[in-house]
Amino acid sequence: MELDLAGAELRSVLNRLRRAQGQISGVIRMIEEGRDCEEVVTQLAAASRALDRAGFAIIATGLQQCLTDIGDGPKADAERDEMRARLEKLFLSLA
Repeated sequence: MELDLAGAELRSVLNRLRRAQGQISGVIRMIEEGRDCEEVVTQLAAASRALDRAGFAIIATGLQQCLTDIGDGPKADAERDEMRARLEKLFLSLA
């Protein structure tokens, strides 16, 4: 299953991932500096949410693209069911 993340969808996902990357770097720096545990956990939670949102955006885009690309035909229902199951499994891995 390949995703074609074009335009605004791709920029949105990449921005979320870059934000998470910066937050994780910040968490590492905070730990090295011996910062307060609550501050570290707050930043770690923010990074986790950014990663989750990027994953959900990828899954939502994949669901939309995959299900519309399947089209009609004798195998379409089976392909659609298989794709839905695969995307559901991915979705649940983030939940």
